[in-house]
Amino acid sequence: MEKINVEERAEKARQLFHEGYNCAQSVVLAYSDLFDLDPSLAASISAPLGGGMGRLREVCGAVSGMFMIAGLYYKNDVPSDMAKRKQVYATVQELAEQSKALNGSIICRELLGLDHKSDAPTPEARTEAYYKRRPCADYVASAARLIGEKLNQEISKE
Repeated sequence: MEKINVEERAEKARQLFHEGYNCAQSVVLAYSDLFDLDPSLAASISAPLGGGMGRLREVCGAVSGMFMIAGLYYKNDVPSDMAKRKQVYATVQELAEQSKALNGSIICRELLGLDHKSDAPTPEARTEAYYKRRPCADYVASAARLIGEKLNQEISKE
């Protein structure tokens, strides 16, 4: 894998969010080409994670998308490979800490300043007003940047 242009990927993720993809989809789609992951499949498997997991406002979708890319990179597909599992979990914990340090939390409702636990499953219309009051595009770019930087660290070790 070649070195990643992190800012280009962060902007791609931001653009995807503005096109209507949810936070998780935006991050996963920004990197799916590196793993030969079909964009339709990438969008479908990450779709449930938007809105902090189905609008439950739990773990931020952008953060979940970042974790999915880490999983694709480290390929922990053998259940008995505990070293690889540990590597994936350590990476998730590292990325979570970095995201918390940058944004204050990895929990959707905290990032959005919501005072309720979850929202109805119906997504909001993506209007200009929606984008003005939702900082999600910034969180999407942040997550895309963090995972890109992590991948670049790993690539430089190869």
